[in-house]
Amino acid sequence: METAYIVSGVLVGVLVGLTGVGGGSLMTPLLVFLFGFAPSTAVGTDLLFASITKTGGTLVHHGKHKSVEWKIVGWLALGSLPAAGVVLYLLETTFKKDPAVTAIMTTTLGVALLLTAVALLFRNRLMRKSHESALQRKTHSERFGRWQAPITVCVGVMLGVLVTLSSVGAGALGTVALLFLYPRLATVRVVGTDLAHAIPLTAVAGLGHLHMGNVNFELLGSLLIGSLPGIYVGSHLSGRIPEHIMRPILASILVLIGLKFVLA
Repeated sequence: METAYIVSGVLVGVLVGLTGVGGGSLMTPLLVFLFGFAPSTAVGTDLLFASITKTGGTLVHHGKHKSVEWKIVGWLALGSLPAAGVVLYLLETTFKKDPAVTAIMTTTLGVALLLTAVALLFRNRLMRKSHESALQRKTHSERFGRWQAPITVCVGVMLGVLVTLSSVGAGALGTVALLFLYPRLATVRVVGTDLAHAIPLTAVAGLGHLHMGNVNFELLGSLLIGSLPGIYVGSHLSGRIPEHIMRPILASILVLIGLKFVLA
C-alpha cells in the first residue's frame, strides 16, 4: 500500500505544480474516497504534510524574494491560531466521543472544497487586478482603513476554524482573502504572506490532530516522498498546458467532490 500512497503523492504533486491549488483540496478527498481513511485521519495527516511542504516555499519567498508582509501574517495568526486551539480543544474534549463530529468534519470539508473551487476560478482575475494596482502605487492600500487590522484578525479566525476542521483553505482561500483585503499588494507578496501564515496554522492544527491520534506516519512519509518530485514535474509542465483549460476542469472536480461530502 505504501507504493499506492507514493503514487498518489506524485499525482497530487503534479496537479499542485500545474494549478497552484493547495494539496489539501486534492489530498484529503483522495485519502477519504480512494483509500477509505476516516476524515479525521485524512485531515490530521494532511495538515502535517502541508506544514512541511509549505515551509520550503516560505523560505524561498522570504529568503530570496523578501516578499512576506510579517505585519499581516501577525494579524492573521492572531485570529487563526487561537481559533485553531479552541477547535482542537472542543474536538478532544466536548466532541471527542460524539459521532456527529465525523459528520461535521465531512460537511466542513465539502463546504471548503466548494469555496476553493470558486476561489480557483476568480483568483487569477484578482491577482491581475492586484498586480495592476501595485504598479500604480509603491505601497499597498488597506481597503478598510482603521478597521483593517480587526477585519484581518477576523479573517484569520475563519481560516483557523476551516483549516483545522478540513485541512482545506490555507492556500486558495487565504490568497483570495488577502487579495480582497489588500488590493494593491503585489502578487508575489500575497503568495509569500499567505504561505508564511499557513505554516504556523497548519503546524498547530496538525500537532493538535497528532495529539488526538489522527496522524498516520506511514502515510505521511509516503506522501512526502511522492509529492516533492510531483510538484517539480507539474511546475515544468505548467507552461505547456494552458491554464485556462486546467483551472475550470479542476474547479469542476472540486465542486463534484465538495457536493459529495456535503450531501453524504
